[in-house]
Amino acid sequence: MIATLGRVTAGVHTLLVVEVLLLLTGAPGLAGMVLLDRDASNIPLAAACAIPVGPALSAALYALRWRSDDPADLEPARAFLRGYRLNVAGVLKLWVPWLAWMTVLGVNLANGWWRIPVAALALVATLWQANALVIASLFDFRTRDAARLAGYYLMRTLLPTAGLLALAVLVVVLWSEAVLALFAVLFAAALLRTARPMRDEIEKRFVR
Repeated sequence: MIATLGRVTAGVHTLLVVEVLLLLTGAPGLAGMVLLDRDASNIPLAAACAIPVGPALSAALYALRWRSDDPADLEPARAFLRGYRLNVAGVLKLWVPWLAWMTVLGVNLANGWWRIPVAALALVATLWQANALVIASLFDFRTRDAARLAGYYLMRTLLPTAGLLALAVLVVVLWSEAVLALFAVLFAAALLRTARPMRDEIEKRFVR
């Protein structure tokens, strides 16, 4: 009973610390996204504001993945900062091009051009980016290899990741980006869990 309580307490502590650090490292971009009006003309600005969010999410994934099960090991901040330092450059190489592509798609969608194919492209690109973010955060692959693996595992992670993405969109639509940011660590934890089969197979097949 005491051991179980200790694990629960350690888990809650980790989630809270990682959430605070995620908000702090992504604060400049998150603040801008919350303040921007939901207008098509602001899509490029929203994409620019989202740039710091990628490395912050990556560091959160890293910290949650490498969290110790030892209740006495309560240093998630160290894991977060290490993950941020190790992954920031590699993640941005995947994150920024994705944001640029989503900007193009978002502008086309807002102007009513080919809505169904554009929306489908945006969905596939976002699902690919979710895989790429997990891979770049947890493994030491070259950028092009991480991108290829993200595409290779796209169909295998399609349904659970799409469900998670739909939930995130629903939160933004019903409330706001601020509410999503406040629960960002839970979405990161859920993404880590849904990507577990992909992570396990990558470790077996590609990691020596």
